[in-house]
Amino acid sequence: MKPTIRITDRAEKCLIEIEGTIGVPEAWQFEEPEARVATYETFRETLRRIAAVEAREIEVEIRSTGGDVNDALLIHDALRSLGGRVTTRCHGYTASAATLIAQAASEGCREIAPSALYLIHRAACATEGNAAELAATVDLLRRTDERIAAVYADRSGRPAADFERLMGENNGAGRWLSPAEAVAAGLADRIAGEEGACAEKPKASGERPRAIDSLRAGWQRLIKQLRAAPDELPPAVQHNVLHPDPATDTPPAADALAAAAAERARSAAEPTRTLPREDPPLVDNLLSANQRAYAEDAKRFRS
Repeated sequence: MKPTIRITDRAEKCLIEIEGTIGVPEAWQFEEPEARVATYETFRETLRRIAAVEAREIEVEIRSTGGDVNDALLIHDALRSLGGRVTTRCHGYTASAATLIAQAASEGCREIAPSALYLIHRAACATEGNAAELAATVDLLRRTDERIAAVYADRSGRPAADFERLMGENNGAGRWLSPAEAVAAGLADRIAGEEGACAEKPKASGERPRAIDSLRAGWQRLIKQLRAAPDELPPAVQHNVLHPDPATDTPPAADALAAAAAERARSAAEPTRTLPREDPPLVDNLLSANQRAYAEDAKRFRS
């Protein structure tokens, strides 16, 4: 498939569409240089444009079965360097190097389409040479597998060994995962279209996150409510620790404090005891509520 990376940048939102093979080597393309669609110069310019994105929201639509690991990691790093909130969304067959780009999303923003399939596997290459050269290639492949598993583990919170085992299934060819399996494996955060939204990515240093403003507004509303209706609060809440009222807030006597400390020590040393009716069944609670309602009705009828 023809590789394509389209960038539609707007002031508040930027859309990046990644389709086809990622980083097709020039040797695999047309003989005429001007007909080649994935030259290194083109790719470098694309990376520069991605790194220059300043939008608050970046959505990355991925429709790719993979390609070159190095190019995918470069795109991954470019996306991770952005200051806005990055959402990656996988469609169709999403596999191999494309799954690395999907890990560049902000916290909770890795999505996968309900009809997509997801594949991770061990790195592969074609090579030739003498025994020493082949041994060096094998070592590079193993290190690449470790690096890829570490990227998955970093976003999922699971051990890298879990992903190395998943990549090693079917002699290293991996296994296609359904959207639900990809989420369960920690490779995606949610299935696109389901309820819930990804978290707000922290702002740059010096800016106050929205969560702080929301928390501050919530405390202000609570304080306003408490000041407006102090009589509705239970006595324990009205108790003023900093400025006690001698009439009502007399500190407990020293012997009472000592008795309370002894009781706490004794409770900690003895096994917990549950009273027979300490936690009545739900049915008993419902019956009691009904009985109270019937008693109230009968009282009204009599009156």
